Amino acid sequence: MKFILNIDKSREEQVEATLHGKGDFSYRLEELVLGYIGEDSITAYTEDDIKILKFSEIECITVDDSKTYAIDTSGTRYRLKMRLYELGDILPGYFIKINKSSLANRTRIEKFSAAFSGSVDVIFKCGYRDYVSRRCYADIKKELK
Repeated sequence: MKFILNIDKSREEQVEATLHGKGDFSYRLEELVLGYIGEDSITAYTEDDIKILKFSEIECITVDDSKTYAIDTSGTRYRLKMRLYELGDILPGYFIKINKSSLANRTRIEKFSAAFSGSVDVIFKCGYRDYVSRRCYADIKKELK
């Protein structure tokens, strides 16, 4: 399979695919293309407020006690109504998996901190700290090289 992406701001956006036949992939591709409305934000909740949270404002998305939360650039924790795997499908490519229950905004990572026990933590610009699993850390290291 070949993939070609042409970016031309002067032309109308159009997606064209050549496939051997209709199938699960073609239906999913059509649904993705026609269902995309240019989302760059998600609805987030606190006990008192509802906020439209831009993806660029999110430092980390984590699951705690079977509930999904987003931590924003000020360190505020918001409840999300989507599961982590659903968010993984709509979030931009700069979100990376850091453990089985957290996604991190790569552009908001301050540093990685290693402990004597061999564990690695990620520290975000807002001060929030989460652990990085060994498997994910190996993938992150490969990606950063």
